[in-house]
Amino acid sequence: MDTQAFLTPEKFEELKKELDHLKTVRRKEVAESLEYARSLGDLSENAEYQEARDMQAAIEERISYLEKTIKEAKIVAHEKHGDIVGLGSLVTIQKEKEKDKREYTIVGSDEANIHDHKLSYLSPLGEALMGKKKGDEFEFETPVGKQKYKVLKVA
Repeated sequence: MDTQAFLTPEKFEELKKELDHLKTVRRKEVAESLEYARSLGDLSENAEYQEARDMQAAIEERISYLEKTIKEAKIVAHEKHGDIVGLGSLVTIQKEKEKDKREYTIVGSDEANIHDHKLSYLSPLGEALMGKKKGDEFEFETPVGKQKYKVLKVA
């Protein structure tokens, strides 16, 4: 993680639960798998053993990542910034020459999920939105050229 993680309180709790589960349940399951695989004999040609070792490495890597993220995370509850777009803002925008409106919540990159309409403040659109107000028009560069939008609502 190169930059500080910005997380909502909900995402922070979700990561803490995942970390707890990995440490208490998954570690034990993998240890049991390793023990079973060792009992099968020759470890050099033992696929079950190698698979369990790979799983153990993946779990330990995830635990390490979660511990670091939780330790360094900045919790961002939605604060009313007036009508200025910031982390946690719910923003309604409209693309130039289109009727459809799009609604996004501005979140940290660990929480971004376009299917849930959660937009990272570090994404090109997220960056372009930061600091804007209702009524502002803005544009940003995309692989297909400049895109122009208007901010319809900030909550």
